[in-house]
Amino acid sequence: MIREIQGGICAVDGVKAYGLKDRKKGLAIIVAEGPAAGVFTKNKIIAAPLIVTKEKLAANGNRLAAAVINSGNANAFTGEAGLKDANDMADTLASKLNIDSNLIAVASTGVIGRKLHIDIIKEQMDRVIPELSSSDAGNETAMNAIMTTDLVPKGCAVEVETKAGTFRIGGIAKGSGMIEPNMGTMLGFVYTDAVVSSSMIQKCLTEAANKSFNMIVVDGDTSTNDMCLLTATGKTGIDASLIQNEFQEALNYVLIDLAKKIAKDGEGATKLIESTVTSAKTQNDAKLASKSIVRSPLVKSAIFGNDPNWGRIVAAAGYSGADFDQTKISLTLTDGTNSVTLVKTGKIVDNSPAALEELKKIMSSKTIYIHTDLGAGDEKATAWGCDLTYDYVKINADYTT
Repeated sequence: MIREIQGGICAVDGVKAYGLKDRKKGLAIIVAEGPAAGVFTKNKIIAAPLIVTKEKLAANGNRLAAAVINSGNANAFTGEAGLKDANDMADTLASKLNIDSNLIAVASTGVIGRKLHIDIIKEQMDRVIPELSSSDAGNETAMNAIMTTDLVPKGCAVEVETKAGTFRIGGIAKGSGMIEPNMGTMLGFVYTDAVVSSSMIQKCLTEAANKSFNMIVVDGDTSTNDMCLLTATGKTGIDASLIQNEFQEALNYVLIDLAKKIAKDGEGATKLIESTVTSAKTQNDAKLASKSIVRSPLVKSAIFGNDPNWGRIVAAAGYSGADFDQTKISLTLTDGTNSVTLVKTGKIVDNSPAALEELKKIMSSKTIYIHTDLGAGDEKATAWGCDLTYDYVKINADYTT
């Protein structure tokens, strides 16, 4: 049984955290040791902290003992100087915590192409380290420290009761713009107190990321800094390999919750869009079509304006690359209570003023569910996105000014 609990990452036994924010420059530190895994951006421009963290995971047998995260500067496209600064962040924290530098992950988020203010980060470390704790305050301050254009902090924790015993999984994430994570989210840090082997942990994280972070779109841009890390402290002594299905289900739950919170908090967003595609020929077709719908600027703009221009949805499915016959497609929109079916097996069901008025009401809801049946097979997938608003342009038109 999965039950949501308070406390985020600090609800997990063996995790301590804290963070602070000085205007746009934030720093968070999370301490938790155990087998670890990561998923990283597919962007060809890879930020220095990702390069350093991937190297450290490979060098130490896929274990971590801490993570240090700065916000306000992405340390991306910064060349050798950026790599030196990322390594300096890890080395400095290692010295202060008296642990091996190869066990420290480094993450950054913010403006691309700017030199990191490493002296500020070192000064912030001295203020954060004494405050590290497993309290709610540790989790809350860490969530806030990693935010950039985010309007709300994002965290989730669950307690899972199984025949083998009870374990917990907790995670925090940040992300609001530059979101189509072709791996994970902009930044995500997830912890469990179950015992998870190094061989199992990467498989579990990859599967969960593919069902969650890899299925969200805010603006279609893949960041240079996308990173999600999973660390298992093993403090409960519960062997996840004996309850692998239950562990995977709980991990999926946490990551999907964080992914939906990122989509809902998209820059300038006012609505969450959930796009479910069913009866696809393949799993990949289902993913292509569901993401194409939430990625479409025309669909996103129509939902922002409550414009019942539903043809944009079938068009987005049509150019997605999914294989289906237009004479088999069906389309229904709902707000969770009210629903309207526009297309049934390739034929328009109702295009009357009354039906379109009902669609406008549904589109005015805070969450809009789009159900698209391709009539081509048995596979399905769900993607999440948000509307495209005037404020998105305003935020990104003067991001650095």
